[in-house]
Amino acid sequence: MSFTPKSEFLHVLEARGFIQDCTDLEGLDELLRKETVSAYVGYDPTGPSAHIGHLVNIMMLRWLQKTGHRPIALMGGGTSRIGDPSGKDESRQLMTEETIAANAASFRRVFTNYITFEDQVGSGSNGAIQANNADWLDGLGYIPFLREYGRHFTINRMLTFESVKGRLEREQPLTFLEFNYMLLQAYDFLELYRRTGCRLQMGGSDQWGNIVNGVDLARRIEGVEVFGLVTPLLTTSDGRKMGKTAKGAVWLNADMLAPYDLWQFWRNTTDADVGRFLKLFTELPVDECERLGTLGGAEINEAKAILANEATALAHGRAAAEAAAATARETFAEGGAGAELPVVELGHGDLPVSAAQLFVRAGLAASGKEAKRLIEGGGARLGDRALADPGEMIGAEALVEPQRLSAGKKRHALARLTG
Repeated sequence: MSFTPKSEFLHVLEARGFIQDCTDLEGLDELLRKETVSAYVGYDPTGPSAHIGHLVNIMMLRWLQKTGHRPIALMGGGTSRIGDPSGKDESRQLMTEETIAANAASFRRVFTNYITFEDQVGSGSNGAIQANNADWLDGLGYIPFLREYGRHFTINRMLTFESVKGRLEREQPLTFLEFNYMLLQAYDFLELYRRTGCRLQMGGSDQWGNIVNGVDLARRIEGVEVFGLVTPLLTTSDGRKMGKTAKGAVWLNADMLAPYDLWQFWRNTTDADVGRFLKLFTELPVDECERLGTLGGAEINEAKAILANEATALAHGRAAAEAAAATARETFAEGGAGAELPVVELGHGDLPVSAAQLFVRAGLAASGKEAKRLIEGGGARLGDRALADPGEMIGAEALVEPQRLSAGKKRHALARLTG
């Protein structure tokens, strides 16, 4: 980056690796130095919770508020009913309004761990806003919308955006419903400017085309200078998409993924990613993040534990992070059961159960075939005993005391008899 930001917010983002591109970095920097700026990130609540893939942008909203500005978390109650084509090879499944509303409420619970909303105690003058684009999109008349706003978009330009071009190059269908998505996202920015004075939209780099459309529309309709800023799409050092595991998405809601499992996700970070992830997902000083990221040997494991502690504390609170760390120490160093491990509860009517099905029920294998491979490969343990036969029947006598189930060295659960 040739320009060195002077505003605290952009200085933090630049130092911690959040910035890939901006429509006018110098202009935005000047605005941030002059006044309190409202900025938004849009989230289509298409899943039951926010997950690790959302966390870079959530952390940007957190830093925005910590540096004195106002975050806006925009829920796509309207756009979720269409589906963003960005990064997709096929159309999203359409959802009911009830599902969208339930998902949005789950996202809100995640956000409150990172930012303080204006209706919360201690929010101050820059309390965050949660908006819903259904509030304005649901009432739009189609013909008036096209006459007023559609004339500012050309098909020629829209076909150049990666979210559209990539789908067409791969000969994947792109419906007219989805093609309208970029118009609606651009209109969101205009509407948020009118309602809240919002001057900045942030997102991942896959949203660049949509964000630029919003910037252009606000200029054309309102004659106002607004800005767009995008982050790099986050991948691990070996090229994998961040936040995806063999068990699926890494959720940020405690009822979707236990704090212990989130702690373990961070603890299992690849050595080469530790320094970068510390800067993005914790609030430790940048120089400390860089120092920890350069450690080698056994010391890098200490750095990973620090990453796990700090990132989990932001998501679930310091007490939950400390409990997860204590469980990890007990599980790995002391061989105990671990009070914070995920629990599978079995009644007498559930028993006996095969070893393979026990591991499936505990979430340590996705299917009976996966559990069979795990057990036959010598990677499964019940307590201190290695399991060899996937068909071995586990009865109530084996669970008189809670037993730790282990899939390899890093994944564990607790099997407990009830009733």
